[in-house]
This record gives sequence, structure tokens and C-alpha cells, in this order.
Amino acid sequence: MSDLLTPIPKVKKQTGKGQQTSFVLDTGHGFSTEEQEYNPTPTINFLREEVARWRAEPEPGKWRVTPVTASLLQHWRALQGDTTQAIRPFFCQVEAVETAIWLHEVAPKLAAGRRFLDWLRDANAGANPDLFCVALKLTTGAGKTTVMAMLIAWQAINATRSPNSKSFSRAFLVITPGITIRDRLRVLMPNDPAYYRDRGLVPSDMLADLGRAKVVITNYHAFRLRETIQLTTGTRAALRGHGPDIATKESEGEMLRRAMADLMGMKNIVVLNDEAHHCYRERPMAETERLTGEERKEAEENKEAARLWISGIEAVKKHLGLGAVYDLSATPFFLSGSGWPEGMLFPWVVSDFSLMDAIECGIVKLPRVPVADNLPGQPAPLYRNLWPTIRQKMPKKNRARRSSTRRSCRRN
Repeated sequence: MSDLLTPIPKVKKQTGKGQQTSFVLDTGHGFSTEEQEYNPTPTINFLREEVARWRAEPEPGKWRVTPVTASLLQHWRALQGDTTQAIRPFFCQVEAVETAIWLHEVAPKLAAGRRFLDWLRDANAGANPDLFCVALKLTTGAGKTTVMAMLIAWQAINATRSPNSKSFSRAFLVITPGITIRDRLRVLMPNDPAYYRDRGLVPSDMLADLGRAKVVITNYHAFRLRETIQLTTGTRAALRGHGPDIATKESEGEMLRRAMADLMGMKNIVVLNDEAHHCYRERPMAETERLTGEERKEAEENKEAARLWISGIEAVKKHLGLGAVYDLSATPFFLSGSGWPEGMLFPWVVSDFSLMDAIECGIVKLPRVPVADNLPGQPAPLYRNLWPTIRQKMPKKNRARRSSTRRSCRRN
């Protein structure tokens, strides 16, 4: 947690009128004080600066990446800057993928990069102790599906063209929180490359290599161990007798064969968590506030969902091995019931494109708060009979002319 604490100098003591106390942002759980403030943004910005310097290097040979990665980066950057293209990736999408690439291929070769990797390991130690997760924050409407497609293309094509490399994989597990999102993400399947081809995400000479990727899209609910034998309470008691309870649930291996059969036998699985704010390990021995009613029920549901989701990923690591875990979410914050402060940003977030950024860039529309225009007791909305309501409040000057103009418009 110390890496996420940014020292804030105290305001010099002043005398007389006009003295102002310092304002400290805090979650209410004591992470921030007047001496230091909990703020993960500086680390994200430092990483963004490193990626920007790396991006500015004009010579691909100095990027410290594989030839395949260099070709994909050149393709995406050219596509992003081509204004003649009807569909092209947003800068935030390219930046998110570049950050993931920099951490995976470039950072281990640089002293500054290794410091970021150490920071990420420490950030994961609390909520993901057995995993190394990288979170990419993109606001709703910024195109997380396209980012996932680019990550799949980068990993799969590198793995296909360098089959002996352990740094890349062509096996992908996409985990979603529900059926609707799962069905929407079927465009990521490589056996139908229309999404990659129509959006120009992969050069034509690489589409065949992408086709060798194996992608499984599933809900986290699939990780729940199921009963292999349905027994009534009486039958179970009779079979147990005076011995231990009989095992009727499937093992972790059986669960994995059911949930991700196409990936069995493959190694270094790359996991893509969509809506990843549901996936973390709850904080042990946390002092949580007492909740009642619906809030308590919601917290218990959040806790159970997060435990099931991350336990499934840990089972994949145990039996098959993991290459990388990428969390994608518009709101990568801890939920109630996590044991962490509700609304606290995941410490392993490395790329942050917020709603305000998207509004300023014109990617999403400016949200508006609807205002009801109905008055109590009125049979129809006010705007359908607006003039009789406002005419008495209009300036007397030109009122008659406006009224005659209105009658003329009605006759026409």
C-alpha cells in the first residue's frame, strides 16, 4: 500500500484572517492523512509517460519487442491515424494495448520497467495473492471488446509464429459476468475472423495465424462445482452410515474439462476478465462496517461472486498454468463485501481512460439528467400546450404580434 501513497506537503502555517485548512481526500478508512494521501493516479501517470516515450521512438528496431509485435503496432498506429477509415481504433484503445505490451515485452528489459513490475506484484499481493493481474480501465462506450480483440491478436500471432516461446499463448479464456455479455463477445472467436478483418485489426497476411487461436468464452458461474450424483437427504445419510460424508461433487479437474474443454491440454492460458470489478480475493481479517437488509444481501452476493470467479482462475493456474490475466472494466473498484473500502480503485490498474476523458474526446455523448415536464394533475405533457402556460409571463411588448403569428401558423 505504501507505493500508492503520495506525499502531500503540509501548508505553511499562516496567521491572521484568511487562513485555510488543508482538504484531504479519504475513503473514510484512514488511508489518507494530512501527511500523505492515498492516490494511485501518479503511478498510472508515470507509467503513461514511460509508454509515451517508448511510443515516440521512430525506429522499430529500438522498441525492444518481437517483429510480430512491431508490425502490429505499426499497423494499429497507422490505422488509428487514418481519417479516411470509417472504423478505426480510438487512441485510448491503442494506448491500453500498448501499455499491456510494454509491461509484457519491454519492462523486463529496463530498470524502470522492472520497478513497475515489482509495484504490480505488490499491488496484487492483497487481493490477488496467487495471480499477476493487469487492469485496464476504459469507460463504457470506449470499446473494451476491441481492446480484447487486439490483445488476442498480439498474443496469438506471436505464439503461432514463435511456437517455442513461453512468453506468448494462443489459448484464451474470456470470462464474463452474464449470458448477455458472453453472447456479445462471440465476435472474438477466431473461427469467424470477420470482426478482426472488417475492423482492420489484423493485417491480411496475419489472419491465418490468428485462426490458430483457441478462445473459450464462459460465465464465471461455470466454475461452481456441480453435483455428479443427485441424492436425497435420506439416501445420503444411509450411504454415509457412521463414516465421513461421501463426495458427490465434481473435482476441479472435472470442472475445468466441462467449463473449458477446448483449452484442455494447452499451457499458459491468457485470461481476459470482462467487467472485472467482480473478480478479486476478499480481504482477510478486514474490519467491515455492519450492514443490514438489502445492503447486507448485496454485499454477500458480491463476496460470493468474487470468490467463485477468482477461485476458478486459480484452478486454471493450478492445473494448466497462466500466461497473463487482464482485467477490463469501466469501474474497477472494490464492491461492498470485499473487505476493502467500497469504491477503492484496484491497485493493479495500469491504464485509466475515464468518462471525462471520453466526453472531452467526443467518444461518448455528454450525459444529461432528464427533467420531467409534467405538472401534477395535467392530462398531457406541458410541452404539448406550452403557449397558454407561458404567454402571461412573456413581456407585454410584441405579445399581440406573437399571438397573431401563432394563429397564422395554425391556419397554415
